[in-house]
Amino acid sequence: MADLPGKARVVIIGGGVVGCSVAYHLTKLGWQDVVLLERKQLTSGTTWHAAGLIGQLRASSNMTKLARYSAELYMGLEAETGVATGMRQVGSVSVALTGERLEELYRNAAMARAFGVPVEELSPAEVKARYEHISLENVTGGVWLPTDGQADPANIALALAKGARQRGALVKERVKVTGIARADRRVTGVDWCSDDGKAQGHIACDMIVNCAGMWGHEVGRMAGVNVPLHACEHFYIVSEPIAGLSQMPVLRVPDECAYYKEDAGKMMLGAFEPNAKPWAMNGIPEAFEFDQLPEDFDHFEPILEWAVNRMPMLGTAGIHTFFNGPESFTPDDAYHLGLAPEMDNVWVAAGFNSIGIQSAGGAGMALAQWMEDGAKPFDLGDVDVGRMQPFQGNKTYLYERSKETLGLLYADHFPYRQKATARGVRRTPFHHHLKENGAVFGEIAGWERANWFADEGQAREYRYSWKRQNWFDNAAAEHRAVRGNVGMYDMSSFGKIRVEGPDAEAFLNYVGGGDFSVPVGKIVYTQFLNARGGIEADVTVTRLSETAYLVVTPAATRQADQVWMQRHVGDFRVVITDVTAGEGVLAVMGPNARALMAKVSPNDFSNAVNPFGTAQEIELGMGLARAHRVSYVGELGWELYVSSDMAGHAFETLMQAGQEIGLKLCGMHMMDSCRIEKGFRHFGHDITCEDHVIDAGLGFAVKTDKADFIGRAAVLARRETGPKARMVQFRLTDPEPLLYHNEPVIRDGEIVGYLSSGNYGHTLGVAIGMGYVPCEGESAADVLGSDYEIDVMGTRVRAEVSLRPMYDPGAERVRA
Repeated sequence: MADLPGKARVVIIGGGVVGCSVAYHLTKLGWQDVVLLERKQLTSGTTWHAAGLIGQLRASSNMTKLARYSAELYMGLEAETGVATGMRQVGSVSVALTGERLEELYRNAAMARAFGVPVEELSPAEVKARYEHISLENVTGGVWLPTDGQADPANIALALAKGARQRGALVKERVKVTGIARADRRVTGVDWCSDDGKAQGHIACDMIVNCAGMWGHEVGRMAGVNVPLHACEHFYIVSEPIAGLSQMPVLRVPDECAYYKEDAGKMMLGAFEPNAKPWAMNGIPEAFEFDQLPEDFDHFEPILEWAVNRMPMLGTAGIHTFFNGPESFTPDDAYHLGLAPEMDNVWVAAGFNSIGIQSAGGAGMALAQWMEDGAKPFDLGDVDVGRMQPFQGNKTYLYERSKETLGLLYADHFPYRQKATARGVRRTPFHHHLKENGAVFGEIAGWERANWFADEGQAREYRYSWKRQNWFDNAAAEHRAVRGNVGMYDMSSFGKIRVEGPDAEAFLNYVGGGDFSVPVGKIVYTQFLNARGGIEADVTVTRLSETAYLVVTPAATRQADQVWMQRHVGDFRVVITDVTAGEGVLAVMGPNARALMAKVSPNDFSNAVNPFGTAQEIELGMGLARAHRVSYVGELGWELYVSSDMAGHAFETLMQAGQEIGLKLCGMHMMDSCRIEKGFRHFGHDITCEDHVIDAGLGFAVKTDKADFIGRAAVLARRETGPKARMVQFRLTDPEPLLYHNEPVIRDGEIVGYLSSGNYGHTLGVAIGMGYVPCEGESAADVLGSDYEIDVMGTRVRAEVSLRPMYDPGAERVRA
């Protein structure tokens, strides 16, 4: 161990394919003093027994970009390092056994075209032509992805490690990190011990990267950060050699939870069963290295029975290997990447949900660039570790959720699908009132939220489909209530962050694009920008006093938005506090909202006293509240902030008074359909850190005539050149198709982008989409003067476009 240094720029913990990729890409950027420590031997955790499937199509454009990068990287690694990766682009066939699954596959094929991935839809006969050994029983069709492939997982990792070594990295096996030293929000070094216990030491370092795989949760705790993941048992079999078996595409039959891969004349069958087996609840054994877990044939038997019918050759081939090995899974089936929110120099790349091989190259590249620049190279919101909530590191929660997440890889990916396990952790003050009135709950960031309300006698459950789901008419009725009368819904889960102190105004003017030098009670809608003018947060900020503001954020991004502010505090004298749980919030929206408010409060809600964009303290029933006159649905209305102790009384008071004018309880599905009619952007879909605020059509919300703020130069530059893309609202001319997101946008016959979000507009009577259209050097008239279509399952549907909201473009209703 004499070659271990006393100081390093970065220590990477974990020598699986991901850790090796991070080391490879950091050294490729010219980093020196890169040290990778592996507790046992490279690849000995999960990498060595991975199936090695290299799929290129993922659920978003940037995740697809990373998967494609991985495939291209692996193709060239042997020439660079001399280590064969076994990378072969054999293609893949995915087949459907139901009409619903076929729609999913065909929608994915349309998405692939938008992302530039070669794809072909297949009839059952064409499936057979691509994969001769398959039985076509119940097959409804499929898709062919010719650039997918397979590779040797261990050799990919060893090739990446060799590439890192060639550029100066120290990759050290048989060295376990036993402790991590910290000072405030920074790691200062790691303690290590040799595998045989004969040597130990300390490496001071500028930063660490947690690439510990299924040990990532434990290593995270050592570093003071939350890395929610849990190991599950993952099963596959390898057949005896099959005569005449030659190279074939990878085959996936998700309706039977199975994938098939030819390997050296044998057939591998793997499974992602719907009810998985979590492993190592009490910790991974210290000696674990290239280990297998006990066989459980009873657990695997249903998958094997389906497989023998689907692939008759397996019925006579015999089983050479029955394998059971652990892999780590996260609460939402997306891996963890990026700078941990709790610390300022702890990076994470872990929890790859059985797609570590196909993801490692791109993830390593993206993380290395992020570490180099101090900013994300592009939007990584899908996998940013900052999306995880603190409670999600709870071991019991992870145990329960991981039973489901393994199987979700091959489950039907229906729109609006809700997780079924580990529910009910976070409840708003109105939860039981909503439940008593027929609420059907969804979950986001652990919060139980009423998504829609069942009618009397109607089952309170989702029945999923790619067509109109069982709640479609319920949401339509809620939508009509808000548009035509008055509706009420719970917004308590939205993040509430209090910023206070003598420099609160100056701090927010620096970190936010809006002008916060406003009177007490004024509400400012704006964005937090990065240096490129990209949108890091979409917020409303209310001035509560001379020294205090309330920042309201989406529920899923509360932690990330708070961390963004904290990392930019500098010398400003401010305190930033999460107060989300302290207040319940009820939104009262619709043309009769003012009439309802008059019934429950003696305060004046007229435009003269309480104009749009202002808040006032009010009496509500026998209690108190703060009424914010804002709207995310495009109607007259108020968001009522009530301390948690008075929340139940406020709800009962509003409900009782509302009976006289037909008040209707509404859910989040209504809110989304109303906001998309109004053209309001949804953070994480329509606007991200990659989207320039000017291109997003939100330039009105940033004020460049104030003192300098983060992103100001980028805003001024884009205003000078004009947008490179424009956020456009699309309205289908056919009322039947439904839009969700990622459907290709076709302009004058050519694919130019994809929808960032979609929903049905019940007032407009058709599906509505939002998306960016490239327009560099073009005027708004040029953009609007083109012919547009949206690709829905391979069918091009004509669409009307607008840069202004198609519903109430003058905002007359919200300012009534």
